[in-house]
Amino acid sequence: MKKFLSMAAAAVVLFASCSDDDNESNNIENPATYTFTRNGESTVSFGGQTTRIAMATELVSALSVSTNTKEDLLAMFNHQLGEPDFTDVNLNTSDKNVRSKVAASADFFAANTTDAIAIKADFDSWISEQADNVFVNWNVSAGAGVAGNMQQLGSTTVRYFNAKGLELNQAVAKGLIGGLMADQMLNNYLSDAVLDAGANVTNNDSDVVEEGKSYTTMEHKWDEAYGYLYGAEENPASPVLDADRFLNTYLRQVNDDADFAGIADEVYQALKLGRAAIVAKNYTVRDAQVAVVRENISKVIAVRAVHYLQGAKSDLEAEGTVDYAHAFHELSEGFGFVYSLQFTRKPGTDVPYFTHEEVNAYVDALLNDNTNGFWDVTPETLDTISAEIAAAFGFTVEAAAN
Repeated sequence: MKKFLSMAAAAVVLFASCSDDDNESNNIENPATYTFTRNGESTVSFGGQTTRIAMATELVSALSVSTNTKEDLLAMFNHQLGEPDFTDVNLNTSDKNVRSKVAASADFFAANTTDAIAIKADFDSWISEQADNVFVNWNVSAGAGVAGNMQQLGSTTVRYFNAKGLELNQAVAKGLIGGLMADQMLNNYLSDAVLDAGANVTNNDSDVVEEGKSYTTMEHKWDEAYGYLYGAEENPASPVLDADRFLNTYLRQVNDDADFAGIADEVYQALKLGRAAIVAKNYTVRDAQVAVVRENISKVIAVRAVHYLQGAKSDLEAEGTVDYAHAFHELSEGFGFVYSLQFTRKPGTDVPYFTHEEVNAYVDALLNDNTNGFWDVTPETLDTISAEIAAAFGFTVEAAAN
């Protein structure tokens, strides 16, 4: 079983949990569940995150309904207050949307509007192309250079691809895992720039709550990070996973791999302990938990990127008739996770494991260096990308592939 705590983070957690008669301030009890109260009232709040997860869920589903127009889809992505974009009327009355929070973290994009604009444009493009090119070819057989449908061998499942073999709904769904959930979680709400902004530390030290609320601003910001992972859970205080089609589900899938078993609990325990540390005004312990979360959530994205690239490689190398529908489905999921690598975060640094430029190089290797995209991609390319990702995170390709 792999170890997911960095040595430095583990040391701080151990120090925080051990009995120390000379330093009682470091005895922080990690609660059994993510439950925190003040004067008998819950201080946990992340409604905005639950709303955006629900919006993203409806958008991804709508990308598979060929009667939707480009305008319908883009409006769901960039919802405006009061517009009837969703089947859930509560979402229509919200002033929140998904697009504004994509590539919008304080640490990575506040001073990097060039990349932020380019990333948002990628999502706009994928959504638009689904309507402009895939929906209009819904009943056409897909082929190299031709958008359309393909049925998986031995299955009734039909999938829909653009002219390069990319399932655009998968690019959007898996791209949001990084561009929305991970970026907001790791690089925004768990950032010093957000947690410690303005008078947050002073107010938290003095239990000064936001006007009309039960929580301090620092408590709330931490909760919002928590919400991007567990906001769709029936009981978010005691998450069971598989609650959405985004980060929550893929944390479960990675955890189910024996090579990475325990990663889900590492994340949950760190988020609980970090929140408890905020209540205890112990920011050293809090920051150690940030490192744990960043390392493990980043690893989830990397493991699934390699997993799907290797799954596609197996399909392409299979004897007999190649199941291109399944291979390209795997490649499309892998593509989305590879794209999400630019939103990961190396603990103790202000950089991702892979930069925007490095990710774009992988995108080109998969799609743009070949005229027909996935139709021309080689197993060697998939192995090269997989090996580089695995090496950066310290696991093996074989561990992630199974």
